[in-house]
Amino acid sequence: MVELLSNGKEPLFDLRGQIIYYVGPTPPKPGMVIGSAGPTTSYRMDPYTPALLARGLKGMVGKGFRGKEVLEAIKRYKAVYFAATGGAGAFISKTIKKTEIVAYEDLGTEAIRRMEVKDFPAIVVNDIYGNDLYDQAKKKYRKN
Repeated sequence: MVELLSNGKEPLFDLRGQIIYYVGPTPPKPGMVIGSAGPTTSYRMDPYTPALLARGLKGMVGKGFRGKEVLEAIKRYKAVYFAATGGAGAFISKTIKKTEIVAYEDLGTEAIRRMEVKDFPAIVVNDIYGNDLYDQAKKKYRKN
């Protein structure tokens, strides 16, 4: 996606108002919508995130910290970073009610999908005001 954008081309789907879930699900078993769908470590996407936020992406779901440049972009573009619990892929998959491949089908489980979720378990870690739940928790822990 970022390669398309840096070459002046449009992404294969509209990023405006969307949330990206950093996940590489396992193939679904028969009768299931998706396989295990736990979050992937988000910082690996940090080099690409500011460009996607500039194009209208409004949120990301993953696990772990984000870099300074991403945190600044989240605040600048009024986006949100949610954390989901790592190791809970089987549980999370039960909250995914529908999936549809929208881009890069050739990537298999790494293809981009539109997902319909219900009661997806995630918390806001970084918000549009620059708040950082990870930093707040570290400061609180160190005070005690």
